[in-house]
Amino acid sequence: MERAAKRELVSTLNDVFNTTSVVVVAHYAGLTVADMQKLRSQMKQAGATVKVAKNSLAKIALEGKDVASISGLMKGPTLIAYSSDPVAAPKVAVDFAKGNDKLVILGGAMGTTALNVDGVKALATLPSLDELRGKLVGLIQAPATKIAQLSTAPAAKLARVFGAYAKTGEAA
Repeated sequence: MERAAKRELVSTLNDVFNTTSVVVVAHYAGLTVADMQKLRSQMKQAGATVKVAKNSLAKIALEGKDVASISGLMKGPTLIAYSSDPVAAPKVAVDFAKGNDKLVILGGAMGTTALNVDGVKALATLPSLDELRGKLVGLIQAPATKIAQLSTAPAAKLARVFGAYAKTGEAA
């Protein structure tokens, strides 16, 4: 790899580590090209990205970044998966690792917080940002409809009571 290409890769990784909210590090030794393509497509669908970078260059790019805690994991054939959604990359990585034992999750980082394997798996069980937004909208809308029902219910009850009094008055 030429110096210019190395500089460009380090610059790209700098941007990644500055803008991403979560990074997952895993060993990929033994994965076939088809497996890697499948992993990349699953990550892309979830809004995440997978990169295989030379460990020494990744360590240079990690210097001074919030996610610098992962530099100790950069040994052997490693890949990094990252996303701006804190759940997307861990979720896809954990799901893929369940079906393919050649992908071994080593750990990761979310901002300044270092994650071990259990931390990455815990993140993977959380709902995504879109799911949380949907739940939040549902929670906000539910009380509004209940308030509307409650505010119209007393008026309907009063109308029935007046109607009943009017009928009893006509009968007398």
